[in-house]
Amino acid sequence: MDNKQNILGTESIGKLLLKYSLPAIIGMMVNALYNVVDRMFIGNIPGVGPMAITGLGVAMPIMTIIIAFGSLVGVGSATNVSIRLGEGNKDEAEKIIGNAICLATIIGVTLSILGLLLLDKILMTFGASEGTITYAKSYMSVILIGTTFSIMSMMFSNLIRGDGNPRLSATIMIVGCGLNIVLDALFIFGFNMGIQGAALATIISQITSSMLGLSYYLRGKSNVKLNKKNLKLNMKIVSAIFAIGCAPFAMQLTNSLVQVIFNTSLKTYGGDLSIGAMATISSINMIFVMPAFGFVQGMQPIVGFNYGAKKYDRAKKTLKISLISATVVFLMGALVIQLAPQVLVSMFNKDQELMNITIVGLKKYAFAMPIVGISIVGSNFIQSIGKAKVAMVLGLLRQVIILIPMVIILPNFFGLNGVWFAQPTADIVSAVITGIVLIKEIKKNFSNNIEESLKEAKAI
Repeated sequence: MDNKQNILGTESIGKLLLKYSLPAIIGMMVNALYNVVDRMFIGNIPGVGPMAITGLGVAMPIMTIIIAFGSLVGVGSATNVSIRLGEGNKDEAEKIIGNAICLATIIGVTLSILGLLLLDKILMTFGASEGTITYAKSYMSVILIGTTFSIMSMMFSNLIRGDGNPRLSATIMIVGCGLNIVLDALFIFGFNMGIQGAALATIISQITSSMLGLSYYLRGKSNVKLNKKNLKLNMKIVSAIFAIGCAPFAMQLTNSLVQVIFNTSLKTYGGDLSIGAMATISSINMIFVMPAFGFVQGMQPIVGFNYGAKKYDRAKKTLKISLISATVVFLMGALVIQLAPQVLVSMFNKDQELMNITIVGLKKYAFAMPIVGISIVGSNFIQSIGKAKVAMVLGLLRQVIILIPMVIILPNFFGLNGVWFAQPTADIVSAVITGIVLIKEIKKNFSNNIEESLKEAKAI
């Protein structure tokens, strides 16, 4: 541990960022590929691709709700296990593992039953029409059956990483994603199973990931063991899991709400195909956003350590390099989107009408992409120096506080264009606010801290 701390305080910032960010970027991209690949294959189903990908767009908020519960159990249990191990309380950590598995099973089965019983009503509420509900229902009826395994795969990914084996966690994710790609092609085009084939491929992949995760504990390879006696729920442990997991859970639920609001506006002002266009646009956007989140995951421990060690120049340099790196990625993405959007869009669909809607929407939606790095990197930097409340507000600005009102207000004046421009409007406003807060924070705290450090040095 001391050696790692010395490295954080002495090694080249560039090397540290590469070392800490690269695994995070890979993990983020693998997670993103699950959704992106499904949409690519579904959008290219002969004859029904446009309506099928629109049906998938309608189903996205439900998928996000499932992810929310996966985050609730996964993050909540993994963090609590780490805390108990830090305290030297291994027995309590083992109880958390058992409770997490039991909890994931109960939540998964409950969501499956409720989801299947209320599926038609939920889908119509989330933006489905008579033309798209068939495809949305075909996809979600399969996904909902495997909800337990979806939650478990996310839970084990977090637990194994927290158990000190991040490489295995990443390997299991990559195996699941690779299997999903192969099965998508086999089921959709080999067996002509259509959109249900894509859903089945996803579920089989998640079952595989879950079983690989479970086998890690059953084979006795883990530091924290799994005992049958710990599968019985303990309300004190469940409360502890919920207490820590509620933050990522709430964020994912908010994302689901944003997707529903987008779908409603898109259906009203652009019709069914515009929802399909948004499914493609959000996938393309995800390809460029995920690396930025990888950068900030790598940045946080470096900034936190050096800020705490009063090595403020290193903390500022980490911010600078992270901001430049993220901006370069976003700038490259923006150039490709604005200059050759058809290259990206054609990977998801070949239908000319849907492609035209998507290309127009994508160019407008990604208009402010070059400055998005300011919001993402800036808010995470503020969090890394211990300003959690300010960071939370800044983090919500771009995707909630500003975006939701823009999606509701702008279409009243600009129609479908208002929906497309809601995101860049939120991007610009949040980047400006985050930039101002960031500059003030650096001037106020870092300048004062540097002066204090100089005084201490002189006194010595």
